[in-house]
This record gives sequence, structure tokens and C-alpha cells, in this order.
Amino acid sequence: MSDHPRDRFDLVSDAPAEAAFVDAWQRGRLHHAWLLCGPEGVGKAGFAYRAARRLLGAAPDPSRGRLGSAPTDPVSRLVSAQSHPDLMVLERLVEGGKTKKSISVDQARDLPEFFAKSPSQARYRVAIIDAADDLNTNSANALLKVLEEPPERGVLFLITHAPGRLLATIRSRCRRLAFPVWNEAELARLVRDRTGLDPEEADRIAAMAGGSPGAALALSSGTTLEMDRLARAWVEAPAVDRAEQLAIGDGFRGAEGQARFDMLLDRLMAAVKTRALSEGAGGARWAELWGRLSELPDRTAGLNLDRADALAGALADLARTKAAS
Repeated sequence: MSDHPRDRFDLVSDAPAEAAFVDAWQRGRLHHAWLLCGPEGVGKAGFAYRAARRLLGAAPDPSRGRLGSAPTDPVSRLVSAQSHPDLMVLERLVEGGKTKKSISVDQARDLPEFFAKSPSQARYRVAIIDAADDLNTNSANALLKVLEEPPERGVLFLITHAPGRLLATIRSRCRRLAFPVWNEAELARLVRDRTGLDPEEADRIAAMAGGSPGAALALSSGTTLEMDRLARAWVEAPAVDRAEQLAIGDGFRGAEGQARFDMLLDRLMAAVKTRALSEGAGGARWAELWGRLSELPDRTAGLNLDRADALAGALADLARTKAAS
């Protein structure tokens, strides 16, 4: 299953939010702009794509929730292929393998032209901004011009992890939908239902996910679980197997290697944090180690350090912490 929200069909991120949207739509009070608020990873983008598919004419599939539609629906296929003519998505561009820091004003200026046209296949034209937090000052002002003159048969979904950072004039022109974090019991149930993992493993993933269903499903992947088991074993074992360390370091090359490196450090930090908490008053050294590890990804990238060497340094630091405890 793809990790992108446009390809998720069965994850209902927040039933009350879906009910509020459907109620407004059915009563003919569909607002032209919706501000989807909540922490990162709680399903705001998933909601936006679910709502977009239905607004664009996908047949309802009640078995998948109030805004459910089937992956096989022609509209769903076009959205997944990023080729529906009545859907525009604004997000940070990737150029030369690097993601831009913001959504540019040139991208935002495409919105008025998009909404000036009549829908070609659907009743509505829909735009998703993921995330509105990534708008710079100029692009935010370009968006504001669209909000000040609501497009006929146009609907915008603005995803935000920090609504307080947006212009007040943008917030005031949107209807807000809040997406709360999930509790651990809900996340564990989601993981069990989707993956078939045993309850103990599902509970551990739920505790790691920080209230995010998206993170919980990502953590349920075999690679993530493998990295988590490895990190916990390294923290608890008297010593790290040198051959195992070298084999892991060999897998850090390229873009996929970067992802594996980041994932392993994330799980290593989590294991160290757990150890710090379990040590009680004696956990200060482990807390200090966690602090040093948390700086390592940015330092490695900023100084263009070899990732295998960075891991070796982290494990040497881990060994010193164990020896001093």
C-alpha cells in the first residue's frame, strides 16, 4: 500500500469531521474553504483526498466511511494518477532530489486561473494545499486573493499543523475542522486490524506512534519493526556485534539508505529514551546520550558525514554510556 494519502481509501481519520462535512454538503451549505487543523500525521491530508474524490464525482462506498469511495472508481483512479483535470494540489516542489523550503508564489498564482475555469468532468473544482504552513509571505497573499473572491463551484482544503502561524485573514475566511490525536487503544486496534500483528507488538507500535494513525501504519512495516528490534537489542545488549554493525552501515547508501539511516536513529533514540526513563534518578547519562543522538541526523547531513561512520560514532557513545552506568 502506498504511503501517500491520495492512495488511502479505508482509513477514516476522524468520523465527526467527516460527518460535519457531509452534513454541510447535503444541506447546501458547503463552504468554499476548509481549514484542516491538527498535529502532523493524524489524517488531515487523507480526509482532503477522501472529500475531493467525492466532490469530483466518485461513487460513495459506505463500507469505507461517510466519505468513502472505491479505489476502482474511475474518479479515484484519476486522482491516484494525479491526472484529474478538476483537482489541483499545491505542495512543496522537489527539484534535483531536494524538497523546496516553501510553496512558491508562482504555484499559488496558478490557483485563480484554475478556479476561473468551469469544471470539465465534475460539479466542482477542488484544490488541496498540503500544507498551508509551507506558504511563504507572497504565496500566502496570493492565496488570500482567491479566498477573498470565493470561486463558483470551487472548494479549497488547507491542511495546517500550526494554524496560529497562518495569516488571520486566511483563517477567518475558512471553516475549521479539527483532527485530534488518536489514543493508544485506537491505534493498537488499527494496527491489529490492518496488519494482523499480535496484541503486544501492536501495543508497542501504538506507544511509538505519538497519536498518529499514519505513523502507526508506517511503523507496522517490516523494515521499521526490524529497525526497532535492532535498536532495542543494541541498547540492552552488553556489546554490539561488529559484523552486524558493518552490515547495517553498508545499507546506508543512496536515497533509500538515507531513509534507513534516519529510521534506525529514530528507533535508537526511542530505545535510549525508554532506558533513561527506566533508570529513574540514574538516567541522566542516558538522557544526555539521547540529546546527542537527536542532533546527529542534522549534523550528519549538514557536514556531509559518512552515515556508516556516524552510526559507528553513535554506537561508541552508547558503549561509553553503558560503561558509565
